Amino acid sequence: MRADASISRRRFQQLLGLGALSTAARLPAVPRGRAQSCILIWLGGGMCHVDTFDPKPVGDPATQKTGSAYSSIPTAIPGVRVCEHLELTARMLDRGVIIRTLNHALKVDHADSTNLMKTGRMTSGTVVYPSLGSLITHQLGPLNEDAPPYVVMGFPNVTRGPGFLGGRYGYVYLTDPSAGPAGLRRPYDLSVEREQRRFDLLDVLRKQNRQRNRSNLAEQDYDAAIDQARRFMSGSFTRVFDLDSEPAYLRERYGSDFGQRCLLARRLVESGTRFVEVAYDLNFKNGTGWDTHRHGQANQHLLIRDLDLSLSALVRDLEMRGLLGETLVVVATEFGRPPEFDAQGGRGHQAEAFSVALFGGGLRTGQVLGATDEFGRKAVDHRVSVPDFHATILAAMGVNPHQDLYDGKRPIPITDHGRPIEELFV
Repeated sequence: MRADASISRRRFQQLLGLGALSTAARLPAVPRGRAQSCILIWLGGGMCHVDTFDPKPVGDPATQKTGSAYSSIPTAIPGVRVCEHLELTARMLDRGVIIRTLNHALKVDHADSTNLMKTGRMTSGTVVYPSLGSLITHQLGPLNEDAPPYVVMGFPNVTRGPGFLGGRYGYVYLTDPSAGPAGLRRPYDLSVEREQRRFDLLDVLRKQNRQRNRSNLAEQDYDAAIDQARRFMSGSFTRVFDLDSEPAYLRERYGSDFGQRCLLARRLVESGTRFVEVAYDLNFKNGTGWDTHRHGQANQHLLIRDLDLSLSALVRDLEMRGLLGETLVVVATEFGRPPEFDAQGGRGHQAEAFSVALFGGGLRTGQVLGATDEFGRKAVDHRVSVPDFHATILAAMGVNPHQDLYDGKRPIPITDHGRPIEELFV
């Protein structure tokens, strides 16, 4: 190589440094929210935006006339309307934000779309990305050492997992809100004495393993999880699941089984849990849940009313207890549904535009972000990507959404280059 075409190692490093500084200078200032906890209400199946938070001219499934299935009503935000079956939520919408233009490129697959919404990433063959709950747990740590930082009310799933962050940033899950996590309960046929003997034997084995100094990172995570679980079992945490200690009128206000999970989410947040996911009921009131193909559409209003009752109760309860400003409530789904009805009166899938809602969390509430076209098929103003959505939640929790994490020695951005929605921060 000619001398005038060569470049010294020092000069190369200087140029790299200048490039990094230039890139950093182009990044916007990171808003820092004040939320301490997050409750994700997950409406798996694909909530129809034009039948809930983004109403359009009324159609008719019987005649396949394009449009919303229901009439709309005004809300606490002047000029903003939502579905008539969200009556209670409409009155409290000034405590929240509707994002009407979330979108992604996946169109028909529930599993891939759910993974994208939960992790902010497309499925990869080389990296297992962490869920939003695991990211927040990793970044912020526990609020209370005697409460699990991440709880899922639903069944285990890789989309909810810690990915490359490791098992210590995983979740505790439960399916019965009154009984609590099955893994933290002593089996009914196991006496206290026998349980203690098992713990003693386990302690011997763990000590031997440490002395051999052969434990890898996965074993260290598992060892830490054992200590954590035993602390939860023996401490005050188990009292969180005593829903009977709540006033009867409050439990009634929350409503159904789904509502009782929302009530438990509030109790978990009070106990010091950072991130709670509340999955909607498995015993669907309309036969199909939010995946409203065919006959599921006919009784979709039962789901919407159920959501309305429980969501409004949760927001009101958090506000009355002075917790709404530091608790971010997120209502999300994997995609929306088109305004057209199929031959059987149901709806297909749509990811070009759909709605999510955020409440509290110190955000600038009382606004709607983005607009879709006449029938809600496409975003026409302020498109929001899934990475931007994740970056907004992270920023609301006080986490820098522009930083890198590491899978071993491999740097991986915490979001897929998402940027927080500036309009949502004071």
